[in-house]
Amino acid sequence: MTILTTERLRLEPFTDSHFEGLYRMNREPEVMRYITGKPDTPEDTLAMIERVKARWLEFAHSWWSFIEHDSNEIIGAGCIQHLGRDPANPLEIGWRLRKDKWGLGYASEAAVAMADFAFDKLNAPELYAVCHQENLASAHVMKKLGMQYRGIQRWYDMDTAVYSMDRTDWSSRV
Repeated sequence: MTILTTERLRLEPFTDSHFEGLYRMNREPEVMRYITGKPDTPEDTLAMIERVKARWLEFAHSWWSFIEHDSNEIIGAGCIQHLGRDPANPLEIGWRLRKDKWGLGYASEAAVAMADFAFDKLNAPELYAVCHQENLASAHVMKKLGMQYRGIQRWYDMDTAVYSMDRTDWSSRV
C-alpha cells in the first residue's frame, strides 16, 4: 500500500486507526451533502474502512486519509478507484475535506499527488472525476487539476457533472 506525501499532507491508505478522524469528517452534514446527502453513522464509517482495506488488497489503490503534517490530524480523504466501483470502468479521482479545511488548497494539493500516482504508478490512460452538479468547489478543483468538463452522466445514483483528462493532458500541464 502506497503512502504519498505533499508539502503539507501525508496520504495514508485507510486503516482502523483512522476511524476517529474519518468519522469526525464524515459526520459533518456539509461534508456529506453532495456525497450521500446525510452524515455518516459510526457504523457507516467502519464499513467504509473495511471496504477500502479490501480494495487496497485487491487493486493496490483505493482511498487515502489526508493527514496534515502540522497537526498530525486527518483533515480529508481521497481516492483513486474504478468509476462506479466497477473494475471494467476507467479510474476516478475523488476527495473530501473537513469543513474547517475548505478553501485552503488541500484538495488540489492532494489531487495532484493522487493523479501522479494514477498516471505514473498505475499507468492509467485517463482519469475521471464526478461531482454533484451543485458542488462548484469540487468542480473548481477538477478544472484546476486540468480536467475538462464532459457533460452530465448518471453515477452513484445521481446525475453528476463528469470531468476527465488523459495521460497527455496530465504530462503537458505546467
